[in-house]
Amino acid sequence: MTRLFNDPVNFVDEATEGFVAAHAQRVCQVPGGVIRRTRSEPGTVAVVIGGGSGHYPAFAGLVGQGLAHGAVMGNLFASPSAQQVYNVCKAANNGGGVLLSFGNYAGDVLHFGQARERLIREGIPCEIVAVIDDVSSASQEELHKRRGIAGDLTVFKIAAAAAEAGYSLEEVVRISRAANLRTRSMGVAFDGCTLPGSKDALFHVPAGKMAVGLGIHGEPGISEQAIPTADALAELLVSHLLEEVPDGVKSVKGARASVLLNGLGSIKYEELFVVYRRVNQLLEAAGIEIIEPEVGELVTSLDMAGASLTLFWLDDELERLWKAPADAPAYRKGSLEPAPPIDASKLDIPDADEIPAASEPSIAAARCLYRALSATRKVIDDNVEELGRLDAIAGDGDHGIGMQRGAVAAELAAEEAVSRSAGAGTMLRLAAEAWADRAGGTSGAIWGVMLNALSLTLGDDETPSAAHYADGVTKAKEDVMTFGKAKAGDKTLVDALIPFSDALSQAVAAGDDLSTAWQKASAEATAAAEATAQLSPKLGRARPLAKKSVGTPDPGATSLAMILTAIQTVIDQPVAEVS
Repeated sequence: MTRLFNDPVNFVDEATEGFVAAHAQRVCQVPGGVIRRTRSEPGTVAVVIGGGSGHYPAFAGLVGQGLAHGAVMGNLFASPSAQQVYNVCKAANNGGGVLLSFGNYAGDVLHFGQARERLIREGIPCEIVAVIDDVSSASQEELHKRRGIAGDLTVFKIAAAAAEAGYSLEEVVRISRAANLRTRSMGVAFDGCTLPGSKDALFHVPAGKMAVGLGIHGEPGISEQAIPTADALAELLVSHLLEEVPDGVKSVKGARASVLLNGLGSIKYEELFVVYRRVNQLLEAAGIEIIEPEVGELVTSLDMAGASLTLFWLDDELERLWKAPADAPAYRKGSLEPAPPIDASKLDIPDADEIPAASEPSIAAARCLYRALSATRKVIDDNVEELGRLDAIAGDGDHGIGMQRGAVAAELAAEEAVSRSAGAGTMLRLAAEAWADRAGGTSGAIWGVMLNALSLTLGDDETPSAAHYADGVTKAKEDVMTFGKAKAGDKTLVDALIPFSDALSQAVAAGDDLSTAWQKASAEATAAAEATAQLSPKLGRARPLAKKSVGTPDPGATSLAMILTAIQTVIDQPVAEVS
């Protein structure tokens, strides 16, 4: 269990403060994470990595010369917000574009994707490579659905070495994707991890058993079996990974590969060395030439008892970049001449407090939208336990509390923005950032995307009409489907959002005012949310437990329908013109 902490709420902030103090010569803190303390060549690509905290050395420990230029740090096991990603990218940018890389989890995909769109709008080229090394999480035919685990390190290292060598953004993306497709990992766990302040672990493995293929957040694996000997574990992991040799590796015999044996938090180094002894024997017997292997804690999960094995299949270019020197707090290789320190006063850090000028009609609309967010917070407060119950049936049970955190943060941000005469667009943008930042996870990302889409549509100058709101909801629908990859029938929030958007647009086009159109559309959303009970989930953490989910409506679709219905009362209030 996690024993040393003060207030659990402050755990990540205090850990970050201590980390930066301990490695002040290599990293400095910026809003949302850390960046290199040392100067990079102007015009080169910046590699920004990140994800939830709790996985050290990933992600902050991998920032430094020859490795990442910045790391975005979310809350424990929760994706960072789009605002955090944006902040770190702005501070780390060297003028040659930004590559974002992270494990392939829904919340990270949404938040990093939203930040990418914002950077591109500002003229900063930005691309994404999501790591997909975990062979247990999806079949070869669905590589894009695989999770990122300890193979994060191989992709991060190759991308950063390429950037250090002066590759263009296009070439950094090319070689990073090549590394991604040549990395295969598999993990096992003997017991779960405990969040600071929690009385019990997030999950347990039955005594005397080992979960095979378990994810680093406790996502379901593929089987359970009796705990084997160290040699038998090595044989299990090697045999599984050799069953799936990447395209481009013509023959296992004579191939070159780096090997990563990773401890997840509680396994001691001596235990890992015992396992690696047999891994080395097996790979050499197969005719594989092992290049600069790594044994130790690379991507952990707090105090999880478990380990993973990664094979990174090399070619000449990948080997050269893998061997390139690096000097980060938790990963050092070769020898580097120290670069001069940066001038922190010249970092491009966005001013979060800036409120641009807005028209009077937009300021009035912002006041009405603030009331809608207040109604949203109240309906979530009233239903937080029920939403958690729905989510616990096939998920991790945190949908209610996550939505509550997000709604409260959005309401507070909106209240502050309205008090400073913000327009509708700015107020919604700040509310979106606050919701995503405080809620974390997939639902936080989705609501951040939706509110941001509406903010871009309304802006700060127009007098919002019913058509503006319908167009904003349409954009929200399109952005959520683009970033989250969900479609109708996947049993997600999208199953309620699509009929709501379509009905709202149709009613407004037919001449209905906003109140009438919203009432018709929210009724469609409520019916669609209830109908998700008959669906089987095809995305997200509920997917592996699909059978348990049938018969229960999707919590994301349910909370959306609740909110849309609650907003109707605000639209009907005569105190503001919103149609």
